[in-house]
Amino acid sequence: MTRGEHGISREDVSPNALKVMYRLNGAGFESYLVGGCVRDILMGHEPKDFDVVTNATPEQIKGLFKNCRLIGRRFRLAHIVFGREIIEVATFRGHHSEPDSNDEAAGDSKAAKAKVTAKQDAHGQLVRDNVFGTIEEDAERRDFTFNAMYYSVADFTVKDFAGGLEAIEKREVRLIGDPEVRYREDPVRMLRAVRFAAKLSMSIHPDTATPIKKLASLLTNIPPARLFEETLKLFLSGKGEATFLMLREYGLIAPLFPQIEPFLADESCREMQFILEVLRNTDDRINNDQRVTPAFLYAALLWYPLEEKSQILQAESGLNAHDAFNIASGEVIAKQTQRIMIPKRFSTVMRDIWILQQRLPKRFGRRAFQLLTHPKFRAGYDFLLVRGQIEGGELLELAQWWTQFQHADATKQKGMLNALRKSENGPRPRKRKRRPAKRPPDA
Repeated sequence: MTRGEHGISREDVSPNALKVMYRLNGAGFESYLVGGCVRDILMGHEPKDFDVVTNATPEQIKGLFKNCRLIGRRFRLAHIVFGREIIEVATFRGHHSEPDSNDEAAGDSKAAKAKVTAKQDAHGQLVRDNVFGTIEEDAERRDFTFNAMYYSVADFTVKDFAGGLEAIEKREVRLIGDPEVRYREDPVRMLRAVRFAAKLSMSIHPDTATPIKKLASLLTNIPPARLFEETLKLFLSGKGEATFLMLREYGLIAPLFPQIEPFLADESCREMQFILEVLRNTDDRINNDQRVTPAFLYAALLWYPLEEKSQILQAESGLNAHDAFNIASGEVIAKQTQRIMIPKRFSTVMRDIWILQQRLPKRFGRRAFQLLTHPKFRAGYDFLLVRGQIEGGELLELAQWWTQFQHADATKQKGMLNALRKSENGPRPRKRKRRPAKRPPDA
């Protein structure tokens, strides 16, 4: 597509990405903007980052940029660092295969070496992928059709190898190649399909959607640390509610959150309503440029499994409520981290939020004032408020009490605590005045 056909301008592109491409071109290499940034500009969205692809090898890229660092084992990438902005530069990827006897018999060690730079596990998943190729091969190795569009600053054209513009016009998420093979190569592509569909308000093409339920269990082979990063993209994009519903539709909740799957009977159950309400609130905060923490979201996702586990421990082990709750917290987090790694900086906050659900009903004496000074009071209160909105009854009354108490002046707070004490214990008995003892008459 020529400049007049696609409408992309250099003004739409990060100045740092332009610098990278100009330098690569000046050194005799090809370079293109590729992937989501091209797609987003064509859709009228502002890209969050800019990725560049080139026929230069990672070592050649590093030789051109002092501010470059090479990363990645599965596929080597170059990160060009400009302060807080990082331009990711990848070498064109090629096709791969295992070395064959003909290469080795002919003594073609170079061909054999090129082939073994890609490696798959028993499930067909790529565990090493350092195979370089041409731009045409690179386009075939891309995941979705709208991510295989390449913008050049050399001639201002867009190369569309897989019908990406058509996919944008039809608002379809469609994989390049055989969907089952591509999912087996990298099961995270199933999550990416859902994320793009929710984020871009698209549908998933039937051919791309059909294998997902059958292959969903392959996600259990993905390292938990990588899945943590992927779930942040899923739920912190401003479309978390739509994403969660689509994950459930395609059977992707169980391999990610096995403990919550049994609770999601239908969309009207309290557990589902609670999660969706938290996701709606999270979406609103993100879309209004307010801060969010993954800890709050994970605390919500695992709250009802925690409640159930705590009750089971009390019934079976005879533990008191406090001890059962603490043990259950550790077990629920430990089980979740087998699938999705939760860094300690977030799991600690999760525990604080959960513990506050036990402490917020205890408001007598100085406890209410002490709770107001708790570092995580606001998160614990917000969590309680959502629980009250979903479950109603005494829980809602408790949440409303804290809403009033935290904003009241000292006099009103004292009155609220007095009223609470009277309602809980009835009127306090009046103290009898002690009569002074009679002094004996002077002797």
